[in-house]
Amino acid sequence: MLSLHTNSASLAAENAITQTQMSLSTSQTRLSTGLRINSSQDDAAGLQIATRLKAQTSGMAVAMRNTQNSISMMQTADGALQETTNILSRMKDLATQAADGSSTATDQTAMQAEYDTLGDQLGNIIANTTFGGTKLLNTGTGTFVGATGVTFQVGSSSAETMNVNLSTQMVALDTALTGTSVHYNGTTGPTVTTAGTELTGGGANAEINTLSSAIDAVSTVRSAFGANENSLDHVYNNLQNISTNTQAATGRLEDTDFAAESSNMTSNQMLLQAGTAMLKQSNSISSLVISLLQ
Repeated sequence: MLSLHTNSASLAAENAITQTQMSLSTSQTRLSTGLRINSSQDDAAGLQIATRLKAQTSGMAVAMRNTQNSISMMQTADGALQETTNILSRMKDLATQAADGSSTATDQTAMQAEYDTLGDQLGNIIANTTFGGTKLLNTGTGTFVGATGVTFQVGSSSAETMNVNLSTQMVALDTALTGTSVHYNGTTGPTVTTAGTELTGGGANAEINTLSSAIDAVSTVRSAFGANENSLDHVYNNLQNISTNTQAATGRLEDTDFAAESSNMTSNQMLLQAGTAMLKQSNSISSLVISLLQ
């Protein structure tokens, strides 16, 4: 039907052009940002899932740093105990030498002086080894000494924690070290100024076994540290694997498929050109009405 008031062909062309412009704008936005989802309108469900995945990935990145810091903390404590073992080995050598009948009282006194100094250093290491300002082995306030141990956050959820409780081993270690020298103090460090009597007066032989037990106690704590460090390494590797796959999943939801989107943009550009041409043609239909009145 020819009409001056209503041009159905023109209206249809206008609607088609509007839809094509919207599709073209979407394609251009996706190609310019590299993201398939640029607003909730693009994919409401996909945006929700992608946001949750990104929050998880971010949390895991922090958890991975936590595991590395936790390993560093335990390695610091383990290094201090390594030096403790070295000191105890030297003290055992002195005790063995002092226990020999060839050592005179004067010799034993000289050995006792070194032994006392080593006892001071044992106390200093246990009392003052710190990580980031926090004491680790102090028998009063040490992180690894308390009955509840220390809890590390090793995941992006509240349930993903790891508790390291070495209180039993640390109490046994402190008891063993206390028996080695009166100069040892794991809470305040060196406090005794008078000479000890561990290597004098015939007590050196018994001290050998005491020091051997102390070395074993140190090894027990170090073994526990090593086991927990290995566990944290596995936690880190697992987090890295999960993070990689989660980021890939986020990318599949959010990232633009440039091949497909480029094709869509080209198609929409051609449709826009065709629609514009048809709109021009449809607008000329009304002129036919005038020809009928001539």
